[in-house]
Amino acid sequence: MDGAPDLARIDAARDRTAAIVRRTPTVPLEHGDRTLWLKLELLQPIASFKLRGASAAVTAAPPEATRAGLLTASAGNMAQGAAWMARHLGVPCSVVVPETAPRAKLERIAALGAESIPVGFDRWWQTFTDRSYPGMEERFFVHPFLDTDVMAGNGVIARELAEDLPAEVDAVLVPWGGGGLACGIAAGLRALRPGTRVYAVEVEGAAPLAASLAAGEVVSIDYRPSFVDGIGSKTVFPEMLELARQLLASSLVVPVEAVAGAVRLLAERARVVAEGAGAAAVAAAPLLDDAQVACVVSGGNVDSAKLAKILTGGVP
Repeated sequence: MDGAPDLARIDAARDRTAAIVRRTPTVPLEHGDRTLWLKLELLQPIASFKLRGASAAVTAAPPEATRAGLLTASAGNMAQGAAWMARHLGVPCSVVVPETAPRAKLERIAALGAESIPVGFDRWWQTFTDRSYPGMEERFFVHPFLDTDVMAGNGVIARELAEDLPAEVDAVLVPWGGGGLACGIAAGLRALRPGTRVYAVEVEGAAPLAASLAAGEVVSIDYRPSFVDGIGSKTVFPEMLELARQLLASSLVVPVEAVAGAVRLLAERARVVAEGAGAAAVAAAPLLDDAQVACVVSGGNVDSAKLAKILTGGVP
């Protein structure tokens, strides 16, 4: 990785991927006495923003680099992004997934023709550092976040937000998993709307960025998995912590119960079916009650049983 993408690299990613990804709408949601703006990335073909980064990275690579196939490590959404691009290229795709990956996402990975390799959490996390997996050294590794081209693809969202948001919107909330989405958007907005603050959003029990920012260095936390499976981990990568320090206002941490409430709010008031990670930014909006806020609704790959429990007032 060679740092955060500049605007030229973001616009180059936009041009390369225009025929693959969708320009998603930004819509208002009246909530209490304020308007929240929702960037609906769950309307991508794989129901997640991850197609932006996957397509930007794969289309930036020379053809010979991807000829043997693609490999990624993912809880589900980048897996679908890589699988979609492998099908686009006509090459195989394998995905190292944590054993806790939700069934709905595994089924979608298989439906796209990719192979899932379930491993324990620590071995899964190690794949992000190795950028490979035994027996698949020839595959092109699509890193979910620690890649400048991936962040450039995500940064196209900033270009769209700058074009669509009212001038008075001064804060954008973005779920934080590995950091590629938040830092990609923040890099773009730094050039396009420098007065707009970008906040990462994490969930209690799975918020290593907030802990690391508070400590001034990378720390590990006592990670507690929840139904919010698309974000959260035990730690952050040093490179991403440094970018977060440069680009983000801070990290906002919300309870799991608040995320369930945000999923319910989106379904009932906006008719938007979001997964937990996708609703996290909406859950954090009350923490910035003095700001005009836009929320990135990053994905919609939620198990039906979990959604049903949330809609009846429960927390999976």
